[in-house]
Amino acid sequence: MTPERFAECLASLRWTAIDLTSALQCQLSWIEAMEGGQAEIPEDLARWLESLAKCHEAAGIPSHYRGVAQF
Repeated sequence: MTPERFAECLASLRWTAIDLTSALQCQLSWIEAMEGGQAEIPEDLARWLESLAKCHEAAGIPSHYRGVAQF
């Protein structure tokens, strides 16, 4: 997985680096290093992120709620 695809997956999930850090219970500096291309993204992490991102991309976002008045 490239750093660019890593960022795309996080964006699809609407996760920040901090969200991923929390999910993985790891150091933020490691996530930032992967984002920046200074650390290799482990294959199992790449597969997991790809799976989650593909599910989110396929499911989409419901749009019929747009423009509905809020109470």
